[in-house]
Amino acid sequence: MNDMSDQVRGIIFVVLVLLVVLLWSRIYSPPVLPPQKSAQTAARTSPGQPNAAQTNAIPAQSGGTAVKAGTSAQPAKVKIETVQAAAAKTVVVESPLYRVELSNRGGVVQSWKLKAYFDDENPPRPLELVDSDASKQLGWPLSLSLSDTQLENEANSALYEISPAADHVTAPADITFHWSDGHLDISKKLHFTQDYEMSVEISASLDGRALPSALAWRGGFGDKSVYKASQLVSVFYKTNGKLTLLQYKKLGVSGNQSQPLDQAGPMEFLGIEDQFFTATFIPAGTDLSLWHWTQEHKIVTDNKPATEPEAEMAAGTTMAVPLRMNLYVGPKDLALLGKVKPSLEGLVNFGWTGVIAKPLLFILQWLHRYIPNWGWTIVVVTLVINFALFPLKMKSQRSMQKMAKVGPEVRSIQDRYKKYSMNDPRKRKMNEEVMAIYQREGINPIGGCLPMLPQLPIWWALWRVLTGAIELRHAPWIGWIHDLSVKDPYYILPIAMAILMYLSTKMTPQTTVDPSQQKMMTFMPLMMAAFFFNLSSGLNLYMFTSNLVSVGQQWYLNRTQPMPVAKGKFKKKTE
Repeated sequence: MNDMSDQVRGIIFVVLVLLVVLLWSRIYSPPVLPPQKSAQTAARTSPGQPNAAQTNAIPAQSGGTAVKAGTSAQPAKVKIETVQAAAAKTVVVESPLYRVELSNRGGVVQSWKLKAYFDDENPPRPLELVDSDASKQLGWPLSLSLSDTQLENEANSALYEISPAADHVTAPADITFHWSDGHLDISKKLHFTQDYEMSVEISASLDGRALPSALAWRGGFGDKSVYKASQLVSVFYKTNGKLTLLQYKKLGVSGNQSQPLDQAGPMEFLGIEDQFFTATFIPAGTDLSLWHWTQEHKIVTDNKPATEPEAEMAAGTTMAVPLRMNLYVGPKDLALLGKVKPSLEGLVNFGWTGVIAKPLLFILQWLHRYIPNWGWTIVVVTLVINFALFPLKMKSQRSMQKMAKVGPEVRSIQDRYKKYSMNDPRKRKMNEEVMAIYQREGINPIGGCLPMLPQLPIWWALWRVLTGAIELRHAPWIGWIHDLSVKDPYYILPIAMAILMYLSTKMTPQTTVDPSQQKMMTFMPLMMAAFFFNLSSGLNLYMFTSNLVSVGQQWYLNRTQPMPVAKGKFKKKTE
């Protein structure tokens, strides 16, 4: 047994030795020289390349060099042909809806005119969305944005080759810009359709390695007359179903707005807009992130140098892949925005009143088919709404009449208890006496307000429609009103509205006998008029018509439902 045990131990020892030898030869075998690497393989494994952690090397072109065997691995140098135009050139792309002028100096947009909309000049001209003065100082729309400022400046100042070579093309059309200095290589492919949508594909690489890129809209945006007056240009983005608007004061890094702020994606869409127009960037196979900032545009005001902020943004990717996106550059027309995928209807900001505002806008559009003047269309809709809500006003009138009837009696009770503080238990006795009067007369204390509550969402929704609908832009009414989307130049409508509001207030039964409250109600029309001075003429026309109808309705109610006369006299109680 012991001999057998020794033999077994010997066999086990030999097997273990063999295993150790085999493992040793496997682990510590001498290195084998690798085969000669291609330029593509060397580019992938070479350290020290820019964005090496994020990019994939593209195949080397013919004539590329390879790393020689026995030498240390070096970054592969890819031979790239130089591509550059001999002279500056522009090409015009035109459709029935727009006229876009492109420059090969940076491959940018120098003009984007909308043929269906006009500016405020005399005579009016097609609306220009590009501010050439600001863009000459700050940069042009559809310029390139790169993480390296030097490379970005080179790309945006180079002379690109344009294909096709024609000076004027008609949409649908494809325009390709290409430029390379032998290291940095940029390609822009633009596809224009006949409507307001287009597609863009951008490829950027440095020594054969793809670079992350973004497409910027610089130099401000939109209708300059609206922008200068009220700074209505905003940058926006939609992510996770939520649309966020950033006015120019919220752009860029806090404390240094000229420093771009990275708003990480992916996003459903993003862009820049003013009150009635937008340039919206939509992903098309590439997840988009947003960068936004402001720059100061030098201007001359009253023969003195000054500056004003210009909102700017860029849509792009942090990944080193070709950048693909669609663009919508045009009006914020609800019907047109709804056809874009994804829908851009949210850019017409109706807020929480959208459920009511959209039907109201459709009603206005439907009526406009039969009433060619938008001003009279507003008048008709206002009349319909006021007469539809008249039964509620009658209920409110009756409630206010009852409140006015017992007003002196309620005031007498309040006078007897005014010497007590609000925390005094005796105040409860006052409330009990007042409620007893209300119960005797069958009065609901808030009965005068309840019938009016359903009207408030309708009024607010119509307010949002009349301030945001592009249909009212440059739409005339009569005489001095040439544009319902801007304020009344002579303030006739807000003043007339204040007069009618004052008359309606004086004719309406007062639910309070407090002199200070009555005085406040008297001055309210003046405060309303001051508030409406700078609001659109369309909104003022709505308020004027509404108050005109209100005066007529109140006159009718006062004649058919006169103020009830109090029966008997009430006695003042003493404590």
